[in-house]
Amino acid sequence: TLDDLRVPPANRLEALKGDLKGQHSIRINEQWRICFRWMDGDAHGVQIVDYH
Repeated sequence: TLDDLRVPPANRLEALKGDLKGQHSIRINEQWRICFRWMDGDAHGVQIVDYH
């Protein structure tokens, strides 16, 4: 489930806002995040995004 991705807390799972509403992200480090949409129990449209 999406809640399983909250462990460990260092994942910093976040629901995104604004233009990215409907997506979630997990931090790889301060610069990079894994972004995805959670639908039907699976991650879809997975991308590694440079946030800086």
